[in-house]
Amino acid sequence: MKILISADMEGATGVTWPADVLPGTPQWERCRQMFTSDVNAAIAGFFDGGADAVLVNEAHWSMRNLLLEKLDERAEMLTGKHKTLGMVEGVQHGDVDGVAFLGNHAAAGAEGVLAHTYLANSVVGVRVSGRRASEGLLNSLVVAEYGVPVVLVTGDDRTCEDAKGYAPQARSVAVKDYVSRYAAVCRAPARTAADIRAAARDATPLAVRHAPARSGPFTVELEFDAEHLAGAATAVPGVEQSGERLVAYTMPTMYEAIRCFKAVTTVVSAAVEDHYG
Repeated sequence: MKILISADMEGATGVTWPADVLPGTPQWERCRQMFTSDVNAAIAGFFDGGADAVLVNEAHWSMRNLLLEKLDERAEMLTGKHKTLGMVEGVQHGDVDGVAFLGNHAAAGAEGVLAHTYLANSVVGVRVSGRRASEGLLNSLVVAEYGVPVVLVTGDDRTCEDAKGYAPQARSVAVKDYVSRYAAVCRAPARTAADIRAAARDATPLAVRHAPARSGPFTVELEFDAEHLAGAATAVPGVEQSGERLVAYTMPTMYEAIRCFKAVTTVVSAAVEDHYG
C-alpha cells in the first residue's frame, strides 16, 4: 500500500503569519521545523497502519521547504517546481492507494488562517461547477479521476470543516483554531504530532483505490481583486471574461481543468504590479 502526502505549509503547526511561510525569512526557518514534524508524524502513522511506502510531495510556494535531512528515512520526498499535477503530482502513476492533504488551509474569501486558493492575494474567490473551491476541493476532484481517495486532512479547524464537503470519510486533525486570517489558537508540536500520527494510523485502512470518477465537465470561475487581472487571464485559450473581475472556462475533465487553472494563475501573477496589484 502506497500513500501520497501532499504537504502544504499554511496549515502546519504554529503557522499564522505570512512571514511564517515566506522562504528566506527567520520565521520561515523556524516554522520549517514544525512543518517537517507534522509530515514525519503522518509518515509514522501511515507505517503504523500498515502502509508499505509513503511519497511526500512538497507542495508549498517554492516546493523546497521541508527539511529532507530530518525526514523519516522510510519515506521519499518529491521536491521542486514544475510538476504536471502540482500539489498532487505522483497520483497519476497508478500505484497510489490514498492521499493525505497535510497543512491545508481554507479557500480564498473564506474564514481561515492564511486562507487563499493558489495565489496568496489577487484571487478572491474560486468556484467549481457552482461550489466554492479550496485547494483541497480542487485536488480531491483531480485524485478522484485516478480512483484515489483522500484519507487524511490537517490544518486549522476551518480547513477540517471544509474537508467534510469533499472527503467526508477522511480523518482530520485541527492543529490550530481560527481567530483571524493572521491569528490562531495553536497546539504545541508534541501534541499535534501525536494527534496526526494517530489519525494517519486510523486513516490507513481507508486507502483503497476505487473506479476512476467521471464527473465532468467542470466549469471553473475565478474572481480577482482587480479588473485588469481578468483581462490578462483571457490570454489563456478557452478562458473568457464573464464579469468586471470574473473569468470562467469549462473543461471535460478535472485533469484539464487544474492544468488550465495553473496557466491562469501563472499569467495573472505576471500581471500583478508591485504597488497597485
